[in-house]
Amino acid sequence: MDRRKSIKALLIGTAASGVFVEACKNTDKKAIASSADAKLDDADRMEEEKAYLKKLQAGDKFFTEHEMATIVVLEDIILPKDEISGSASDAKVHDFIEFIVKDVPSHQTPLRGGLRWIDVYCLNHYGKPFKDCDKKQQIELVDQIAYPEVKDAIAKTNRVRKPEMAQGISFFNKMRDLVMTGFYTSEIGVKDIGYMGNTPNKWNGVPDDVLKQYGYAYTEKEMKECAKYDV
Repeated sequence: MDRRKSIKALLIGTAASGVFVEACKNTDKKAIASSADAKLDDADRMEEEKAYLKKLQAGDKFFTEHEMATIVVLEDIILPKDEISGSASDAKVHDFIEFIVKDVPSHQTPLRGGLRWIDVYCLNHYGKPFKDCDKKQQIELVDQIAYPEVKDAIAKTNRVRKPEMAQGISFFNKMRDLVMTGFYTSEIGVKDIGYMGNTPNKWNGVPDDVLKQYGYAYTEKEMKECAKYDV
């Protein structure tokens, strides 16, 4: 499976919508930064926005060095580098996650608890924390919490492979959403999906081959009055 293509398809659909909605709540009229490294002196920002961003960025780090190192490993498993663009860590997604847990504190307990859960699992099964496991061991765990459902042929439905993995599954779902949001709102991610935004262009009329295909053509009057363009 091409993980990047699958995740991109999910993003273009609805996968990250929950994170976007939650991150953009504005009940206190506090504008939310689009990324962790937003410029504080941006002329487009209101003074209260700049003050709010400065307050968030000036505070102590939420994640410990060990937790941050674990996040970096996880984010690159979710979105590795490929021939098109860099990895999640290249896009500094971990910095985005550090920012977002301060901006949306409700993420703090689930993420810290989830990071602790995967370390305990790895200590019990491999004798070392997740970030120190080899690639095979890391993927073995991630596959269980990223793809938890298996087909139950008898009941003709899906069931969770291991119910005891429920906390890990919940944590990974949240982490995956945050990684996708952070990556595809970064410069690298925007280029990856080919988003052009509001770019200037020039309308030179309907191309001749399209007009001919449908049996239409510009009249001489239309060409003189409506279709005079610079080359």
